[in-house]
Amino acid sequence: MKAFFDTNVVVYAYDGNAGSKRGRAIALIEAHVRSASLVLSTQVLLEAYNALVRAALLDKEGALAVVEALAEERVVTTDAAFVVRAIRLAQRHRLSHWDGMIVQAAVDAGCTVLFSEDLHAGMRFGDVEVVNPFLDAVRQPQPSQATSTGKREAPVRKSRRK
Repeated sequence: MKAFFDTNVVVYAYDGNAGSKRGRAIALIEAHVRSASLVLSTQVLLEAYNALVRAALLDKEGALAVVEALAEERVVTTDAAFVVRAIRLAQRHRLSHWDGMIVQAAVDAGCTVLFSEDLHAGMRFGDVEVVNPFLDAVRQPQPSQATSTGKREAPVRKSRRK
């Protein structure tokens, strides 16, 4: 099962104030990185970098390191034909053009799940189902990955490139 990750899921993994959403985001990202089923798009990489820096969750170099590491996963790139398909999808489903690009990327990648809290859980776009991974985050057990300081580490800190 390939799973597309919307920007908010990535950002929550680095937000120390996100409570149980942070733990859930970290667990999801780690599980899908391990199983090589994590899918993102160039849009998500750019939005994540911007959000991490603007919210002062990471400095520019830290945010770049996250983007570099995530760029080693499956990344859907955009071209003019993709943008046209995304706009048509957005119009057909009454989505913003930005959400249309997220959904189109998930469809093009052959994902069965799109993790997002920005779209309505349960919506379907062909084989892709929108899942809000935070609906039951309060009841989700926290993975035991505490550091020596007792703080949980975000799943992707440094690029794996050698």
